[in-house]
Amino acid sequence: MPLNKIPAKDRESFTEHLKKSARILALCGAGLSASSGLPTFRGAGGMWRNHEATSLATPEAFGDNPALVWQFYSYRRHMALTAKPNPAHFALAELARKRPEFVTLTQNVDGLSQRADHPASQLHLLHGSLFDVRCTEFYCDYSEQNNFTDPIVPALAIPKGLSLPPSTDITGEEASKSLAAAMKGDKASDGKELDISDAQIPIPSISPEDLPRCPKCQKGLLRPGVVWFGEALPTATMSAVDKFVEDSNIDLMLVIGTSAMVWPAARYVEEARYRGARVAVINMDKQDGKRNLAKGDWFFHGDAGTILPDILFPVIGDVSAKTTE
Repeated sequence: MPLNKIPAKDRESFTEHLKKSARILALCGAGLSASSGLPTFRGAGGMWRNHEATSLATPEAFGDNPALVWQFYSYRRHMALTAKPNPAHFALAELARKRPEFVTLTQNVDGLSQRADHPASQLHLLHGSLFDVRCTEFYCDYSEQNNFTDPIVPALAIPKGLSLPPSTDITGEEASKSLAAAMKGDKASDGKELDISDAQIPIPSISPEDLPRCPKCQKGLLRPGVVWFGEALPTATMSAVDKFVEDSNIDLMLVIGTSAMVWPAARYVEEARYRGARVAVINMDKQDGKRNLAKGDWFFHGDAGTILPDILFPVIGDVSAKTTE
């Protein structure tokens, strides 16, 4: 199933090594989901409305304005659910079924790997998930995984109203009228979702009582189950991946859509090499992808959504039918 212009020598050597590889570790970043069309809000300059997205991803922001933070994460949940897993997600899920000692460590929070039916025991979430929630009450231990309800509570529904080109509404006055009409059920609303990532589009004020509440203790606010800035990475996830790496030699490491330059990603690449792994990097950015390549590594330049199903085909077969189900 050759789809990509991969040098024949690289394709042949990778295929030969893949077929005899049993213990495989994949490290995934935002590039895995690129062809699913999701905004990432990564790094400085990533804006949501007039807020730098990173400023909303802190415990302090949630404490100060839980409604705004929940509106941001509800928007991200909605966008992720609107998107579909791409062939790369399905390829990794199928590889997990074919190779019981294959483990994926993903930095993504978008839930697309889970929706591609990646076996949960072989999928580890370094930064949590948009679709996990937990109670913020100190003495309450409630948590829930894979809550794909959208909106998670009615108050967080994406507002609908009259869609207007940005150039026709410089002040946001028309959008405000449209939102008011939608909230009143006025026929002036055309039922289209408003793009609330645009600061010119007004968003409703939400009281704390209407935010997601804990069903166990009945008083604590629920929060998104993602790792915010200033918080520790999940101990259970780190321990599970560390155990996998330390248990035995590793045959192959896949580095997908990430520069793997930041701890702990960089550490896992080096530890895998120490355990005997050959490394295959799949990245659309040549500069990111070719950093720290060692002799015997492979670099596959392009979108993971097309590259991964192609290079894994000799083991996983054709997964294209799964993307249309």
